[in-house]
Amino acid sequence: MVSLYLSLSGLTVDPEKVELALCKLDQFLDEQHNITDGVWSYFIPELGEGGACSLFGHLQEAPFDLSTLLLPSDKNRIALSRLQSLVNFVQQASNVDWFGIYQARSTSEGEQLLKLAYSGAPSRPLFPINQKFAETSNNIQVVMSGRARVINDVQEYVTNGGEYYTCDPKVQAESCLPLFDDANNCVGIIDAEAFSKDFFTPNMLALLIAVCIKIPQYLPE
Repeated sequence: MVSLYLSLSGLTVDPEKVELALCKLDQFLDEQHNITDGVWSYFIPELGEGGACSLFGHLQEAPFDLSTLLLPSDKNRIALSRLQSLVNFVQQASNVDWFGIYQARSTSEGEQLLKLAYSGAPSRPLFPINQKFAETSNNIQVVMSGRARVINDVQEYVTNGGEYYTCDPKVQAESCLPLFDDANNCVGIIDAEAFSKDFFTPNMLALLIAVCIKIPQYLPE
């Protein structure tokens, strides 16, 4: 399972580090005896002209409601609860400044990445999955290609000509990793952001990969 994920995502990380992280994650999940309702709504920023970027620090008055895109079934309630537990695990184990789990879903406006659970500052709930948006969005590049993207120095990356979608100007490092279903299709991503450079060490990536291996079994219907 670990070797397959590494092959599909294009990441080069010691498989033993990932296996160790998976053991810690399984232990954490075993200790989660109570299943509570997941977070079904959250505040989101206003979007800039044309909806291409978020206006950081300017929140919309009404929160975004996941039930507009997800059936509020018992299965989905449990799924969102489990996903939030995984977010909490990552935050506690890494102290990463922002972390989110996204699922690719069909909407009335086409295929989009939907933010299901996260920790950190408010951010946009949906990303259009199309080639135009992929030009500046790591999230969309990853879900369309199934290949991970790790940027440990955002400023250097942009200086060297890389396109970058800025949500929080404090972010100095970012990792976007794909999520795969049983048929090896990319069905979503995780996005992790840090306010310091070189945050995503091999040990940190091993932790994120372990979570990516676990997440697909908890994605909502």
